[in-house]
Amino acid sequence: MIHESLAKPATGPAPCTGRARAQLLVWLAAAACLLAVLATPFQPAHAAKYAAIVIEESSGKVLFARNADKSRFPASLTKIMTLYLLFEELETGRMTMQTKLPVSRVAAGRSPSKLYLKPGQSITVRDAIYALITKSANDVATVVGEALSGSERSFAKRMTRKARALGMASTTFRNASGLPHSKQRTTARDMARLAIAIRRDFPQYFGFFATKSFRWRGKRFGNHNKLLSNYSGTDGIKTGYIDASGFNLVATVERRGVRLIGVVFGGRSGRTRDAHMVEILNKSFKRVKPGDIRTQIAASSNVVRALPKTLPKSLPVPPPSPDTLPVAPPPRRTRSGSIDLALAGESGYLEGAPPAPDLRQRDSPSKWSVQVGSFAKRANAHKAAAQARRAAVGVLGSTPARLTMVTRGNIPLWRVRFHNLDETEARSACAVLFAKGRPCVAIEEPSRGAG
Repeated sequence: MIHESLAKPATGPAPCTGRARAQLLVWLAAAACLLAVLATPFQPAHAAKYAAIVIEESSGKVLFARNADKSRFPASLTKIMTLYLLFEELETGRMTMQTKLPVSRVAAGRSPSKLYLKPGQSITVRDAIYALITKSANDVATVVGEALSGSERSFAKRMTRKARALGMASTTFRNASGLPHSKQRTTARDMARLAIAIRRDFPQYFGFFATKSFRWRGKRFGNHNKLLSNYSGTDGIKTGYIDASGFNLVATVERRGVRLIGVVFGGRSGRTRDAHMVEILNKSFKRVKPGDIRTQIAASSNVVRALPKTLPKSLPVPPPSPDTLPVAPPPRRTRSGSIDLALAGESGYLEGAPPAPDLRQRDSPSKWSVQVGSFAKRANAHKAAAQARRAAVGVLGSTPARLTMVTRGNIPLWRVRFHNLDETEARSACAVLFAKGRPCVAIEEPSRGAG
């Protein structure tokens, strides 16, 4: 039987029935969804959570950026700063890998992920490092914060001061773990700065971030950073997740002499976050070639060699471009000059320059010095010396810094110390540097016999 509507003469397009119209709408909606999926390779949990950046470490050039300066929740990326400060304690000698950190009732009560430590127990610094990197243990983060600063609240203030000292102007920490806090905020760009800083300042400890698993009291904990196994060249550094942030990741990857730092916030899942990270890293590697980096380093080295022998006390330092981040040292195998020109105005610390005279002319040698760090690159040691002098100018302003090559675990490092101080001056200098978020340790030097 022919339907009545079909039997009538057609004077125009046949109207859709209610059922046909509904079916057409369903098809159109499905097609729109499919097109949206195809057009968006990465779908963050919410647009308000997504941010990403990829930079080339040696030049600081930004190769990819989306919402890179928008405020985001760091989640367990917070633990990168906790580890930075713990590495600082190791570097200055206030702690060793075997130092035992006590577990408080507050620390034991932290929410998972955790090792389920009990009040009164202890954990060594070495195991704490592994637990923070692999298991991302919140109880261990609190243990570290309390051991370094007395309370986690005080430690968070120290974390924030250090963030400011590293140029992380948009970052505020409220705890050591990344557990939810409305005022604990950062940006993708700031997290890239932190990733650069921790590898630059502590190359002897950065290898911990490549750890794929950790055993604690008979249990094995795998690293949440799956790129270590699934993406060639990855050697760090940390994942993070809370409901408010989505799935976050900071990754460092080196291929053919090019090292990229990638940061992703707001993944819908760990799998989609990782896939997006791989996608933007692949695109970024195609945009930069090893030859380009060598050319930039050589050009910067020529600038260093062309500097006049006599420089003014200070030179204007241009503000950083939004398309670059603070320069990190090139990979250790690069033997050309440093591209860090931050000391262009510090003539007293340029390589080959004579040490500044001691204007105080002490009658007898002092037995104290202060150490402000050890660095993989001599240029970075120069920079640290200059920064320490400016920060504690009242004590260190007329004291020359001594750069000494030392070896830590077969890694050559430049150690920076200020000598010719008495105990009061050494402790005063460290008090000033600590207050400004900088490392310092006062050292009593062995007395030397006359003659």
